[in-house]
Amino acid sequence: MIAFVSGRVAAAGPDGAVVDVGGVGFAVQCTPATLAGLRVGDQAQVPTSLVVREDSLTLFGFADEDERSVFELLQTASGVGPRLALAMLAVHTPNALRRAVSTEDLTALTKVPGIGKKGAQRIVLELRDRLGGPIGDADDVRAPVRTEVWRDQVQAGLINLGWSARDADAAVDAVAADLDGGETPPVPALLKAALKKLSR
Repeated sequence: MIAFVSGRVAAAGPDGAVVDVGGVGFAVQCTPATLAGLRVGDQAQVPTSLVVREDSLTLFGFADEDERSVFELLQTASGVGPRLALAMLAVHTPNALRRAVSTEDLTALTKVPGIGKKGAQRIVLELRDRLGGPIGDADDVRAPVRTEVWRDQVQAGLINLGWSARDADAAVDAVAADLDGGETPPVPALLKAALKKLSR
C-alpha cells in the first residue's frame, strides 16, 4: 500500500491532482476540500489509499489521516465502493459522517449523490459500530483557521476546480462578508459555501 505521496504539486484539476515524486507523477483522486489545500508548484505530503482493480490502480488522496481512515472504513459496507466513499467525504466531513451514522440520520446520508434511503439504512446498520461517534465536540476534527490563510486556500481550491481567479475572488469576498467577524469555520465548510455562491 502507498501510505502517502510527498513532492511538488505538478497539476490540479476538478477531481484530482498530480504530485511529482522524484520525477514520477502520481495522479491522486481527491475531494474538493483536499484540493483546496494543494497549490500547483508547492510541496505537499498527501495521505493516500491505493485501490486495486483488475484493470486499474487508482490512488485516492486525503486532507489528513482521519479522512483516509474513514474512506477505507466506508468501503467495508456492502454497496460502497471507492467512488461513493469519496463522494461521501466530498459532502460530509469525517465527523459529520460519524454523527450521521451513529444517530441514524438518514436525511444527511441521502444528501450524497448515489445514496437512497435503503442504501443509507444499510450503511447505518453495517457501519455504526465500526465508525464510532464523532471525535471531540466540534463539527469537524480540523481546527478553524485564520482568515488570511483560509482565503488563499479556498481561492486555490476554486481555481483548481476550474473557476476563474476573478470569480474565485468574488466568491471568497462574499463568504468573508457572511462570517461577520465570528469564528472562522474549517476550510472544507468555507469551500462549500463559496461553491454555493458561485452556483447561484
